[in-house]
Amino acid sequence: MTVPLTRTLYRTTAHAAGGRTGSVRTDDGRLDVRLAPPRKKVPGTTNPEQLFAAGFAACFTSALAEVAAEFGADASAARVACEVQLGTTDTPAGYGLAVALTVSLPGWRAADLQPLLHRADAVCPYAQAVRGNVPLTLLAVDGPAADDHA
Repeated sequence: MTVPLTRTLYRTTAHAAGGRTGSVRTDDGRLDVRLAPPRKKVPGTTNPEQLFAAGFAACFTSALAEVAAEFGADASAARVACEVQLGTTDTPAGYGLAVALTVSLPGWRAADLQPLLHRADAVCPYAQAVRGNVPLTLLAVDGPAADDHA
């Protein structure tokens, strides 16, 4: 079931040319990158999976900060690693993605952080977009001590 927007808060457009061996650029020019297939190591390029991972990690970090604040916690020092896998599937499409988010927060134990991850998953627009289509793993890991800046 799709859920329509009740109000648009932000709008952007990206233009791609040449597929995985081309380029992508946003209307405002703030993002302008050359692309190469994921398994090719072409200097100065990225790929759609890296762009998706970057966007998902940033979005989830913001969602985590929002839900942590509801519980009086500060998650501004959270670290989110987003791994995106591109692979084959046994579906007519033949290809699919899998996502794993690994999250730490200085001074927090994984067991205490895990409930916040599930709440952030419920409000993160990227998590909502992939729900039911892409396997998503949420992994909380023990954060370093609050005074450890390594």
